[in-house]
Amino acid sequence: MRVARVKLSPAETEAVYHCMTRTVNGERLFDDTAKETLRKHLWLIADYCGVQILTYALLSNHFHVLIKIPQLTTPPTDAELLRRYAILYPKPTKYQTAQLDVIKTQLETGGPEATRWRTRQLALMGDVSAFMKLVKQRFATWYNKTHRRYGTLWAERFKSVLVEPKDRVIETMALYIDLNCVRAGLAQDPKDYRFCGYGEAVAASSENHPARRGLAAICGPHRPWTEVHAHYREALFGTGSGPKANAPAITPEAFENVLKQKGRLPLSTVLRCRVRYFTDGVVLGSQAYVQQNLSAYAQRHRRREKSTPRPLKPIADWGDLTTLRGLRNAVFG
Repeated sequence: MRVARVKLSPAETEAVYHCMTRTVNGERLFDDTAKETLRKHLWLIADYCGVQILTYALLSNHFHVLIKIPQLTTPPTDAELLRRYAILYPKPTKYQTAQLDVIKTQLETGGPEATRWRTRQLALMGDVSAFMKLVKQRFATWYNKTHRRYGTLWAERFKSVLVEPKDRVIETMALYIDLNCVRAGLAQDPKDYRFCGYGEAVAASSENHPARRGLAAICGPHRPWTEVHAHYREALFGTGSGPKANAPAITPEAFENVLKQKGRLPLSTVLRCRVRYFTDGVVLGSQAYVQQNLSAYAQRHRRREKSTPRPLKPIADWGDLTTLRGLRNAVFG
C-alpha cells in the first residue's frame, strides 16, 4: 500500500525537502547533454513553482535536489502568475496564445475562464509533489523525444525527506548531496563537478546567481559569497581548503570495523559514504521536530503510528540529529 508523503502546508510554515529519484532499472542514461538539460529544467520549474533550490546533484541514473518552500502568506498576484506561466511556456502554441488572450481579458473582469486558470496555477505553487512531477514529466518528454525512446523513464515515485529548517541540519544534508560526485568517483572535489549546486555556485560570476543564493541561504543569507564559500568548503573537507592529494577514502571494511567498535569518525569522512538516513529517513532533524511531525502526520491521516524518533548511530558528530524511520538495510555503505 502506498504511504502518504510527509509534507507541510505552505500556508502554515516553510519547509525544506531532500528529494531523490532514479531511472528505470537504475540504467545509466544521462550524459552531459542530458544533465545540462535537467539542470535547466530544475531552475526553470523552481522559478515557476516559487520554490528555492538550495543545492542539487545530477548523476547518470538519478538526481538529488534540496529545496526550500517558503511560507505562503499571500498568494502570487495575477501578474506574477502570468510571469511564471511565460517561463513554463516560452513558446506557446496558437491555441495556447488564443486561450491566454481570453484569460488575460477575464483576469480584469473576474471571468470564469480566468478563475479556473488561476486555480490551476495556484495548485502547482509551493508543493514539493507538483515541483517534482513537473521536473520529471518535462525532462522525460524531452529525453524520450531526443533519443527516439518511449515508455517510462523514471523507476518509481520520488523519495523525499522533510528536513528541519535549522542551519546545522540543512548544511549537513547539503554537504551530503554535493558530495555525491565524490562518492561516485566523478571528482575529488565537488567544485570540479559542473552538475552539482556547489560546483555551479563556484563557477558563477555573479553573487546574485541562484546557486550562490542557495548556499548562502544554508550558511547565512547576510554573509558575502567569500565568507559563505570559505565556510562551506571547510565543512566539505573538515580542515584545510581542499582534498588531500592521494588521500584514500575510507574502505567499507574499515568503516564497518569502526562501527562495530563503536568508534567515531569526522563528519566529513562519514558524508563520503552512503548514508541511507538522508534518503530513506522520511524526516530528519531534532528529536522534538521529528516527534512533532510524526504526531501531526498520524493525526492528519488517522493512523496509529508505531514509528518513533530514532537518533542517528553515534559514529560522527551529528549533533542531535534524529530520523523518523528505522532502516532495514545497512545504514551506511
